[in-house]
Amino acid sequence: MDIKAARRTERFGARATTCVYWQAGKCNRNPCNFLHRETPLPPTTGYCNANTDSHKCTKKPHSSSANNKSAPKYILKNVLIRKIGGGNLVRDHQKPTQSICRYWVNGNCVRGEKCRKLHSWFYGNGFSTLAKLQEHKKVITGIALPAGSDKLYSGSTDGTIRTWDCHTGQCVNVVNLGAEVISMISEGPWIFIGLRNAVKAWNVQAALEFTLYGPMGRVLAMVVGGETLFAGDEDGVISAWRGSSESMLYSGSMDHSIKVWDMNTLQCKMTLSGHADTVTSLICWDSYLLSSSTDCTVKVWVATEEGPLKVTYTHREENGVRALCGMTDADAKPILFCSCLDNSVRLYELPSFSERGRLFARLEVRSLEIGPGGLFFTGDGTGLVTVWKWLEEPKVASFS
Repeated sequence: MDIKAARRTERFGARATTCVYWQAGKCNRNPCNFLHRETPLPPTTGYCNANTDSHKCTKKPHSSSANNKSAPKYILKNVLIRKIGGGNLVRDHQKPTQSICRYWVNGNCVRGEKCRKLHSWFYGNGFSTLAKLQEHKKVITGIALPAGSDKLYSGSTDGTIRTWDCHTGQCVNVVNLGAEVISMISEGPWIFIGLRNAVKAWNVQAALEFTLYGPMGRVLAMVVGGETLFAGDEDGVISAWRGSSESMLYSGSMDHSIKVWDMNTLQCKMTLSGHADTVTSLICWDSYLLSSSTDCTVKVWVATEEGPLKVTYTHREENGVRALCGMTDADAKPILFCSCLDNSVRLYELPSFSERGRLFARLEVRSLEIGPGGLFFTGDGTGLVTVWKWLEEPKVASFS
């Protein structure tokens, strides 16, 4: 009994130092060998009575060992937290990343200004959002701006074509086709609407309308070259309603290839192999052909002296590319738009492919369209059409 009391006297007699864990609000040792107050206790009688001592005389280890070399850092951190009110440590401001916050998109990000992800539908300079046209119920599959018209036309898999007043942004007409709009383009005053097994042709100036039959299955893509309309369907067949022209036609396929066609003879002149997955989009710019694919690449092709086109540059994306489009900015710099499978649209300056900015959407952007006066349009999987504008009117149009 004397030996036990002597040991306790020695232990409590050593309590001249305040417990740093108690200061940090973290001490869980009971009894503790150090003071739980700022000043030493008066001399004790040298024994412990379980009925009168504030400790219960049951020993529990500290959460961090006194011999742990990392303890001072841990203690200091918790003391600092205690000093500033128990919240998170104050951190240096960190620049937001270049990806959009998926919680903010769904309206439930709780980090607010402290969030490192973007809380914006775009970043970059030189352009802004003008309007959001939200009337369609399903995916936007085509946007058309016919020549000589002050109306914008949008088609959707909800089976409707909507007409928008470019001055007010209001929907002024809805045509229910009774079938999904698979694709849509405009050429001059004409609008061509790709359906299943047919193409509808509208002349908005002359109020003419007729249907072109020939495709089998869904019309996935269309283009007008010279006086010829080409429509590619899901069976791998290209239907043509032809006039005469000296230009070439390029078609991309799910078989990973690009074919080059003579538009007079309608014969395939060459097949280009370079992509490792579905070819999703093609655009021509001067003497260059640009192609995109779900293999996460954009390729730049150029004609050689030998004749065949060859890849001169391959740009890689983190995600597959759905669609390409191009226009010039206010300084006449060519800008390439790449709609990617991560619900974003990248803007690149050509020929350097330096990033100019990004546009974001809730779902994948399927439709990109260029308008006059610096306008451009995006249509996404939610049925939203967004109107964008360069801050100054572009000087030259470079893409076709």
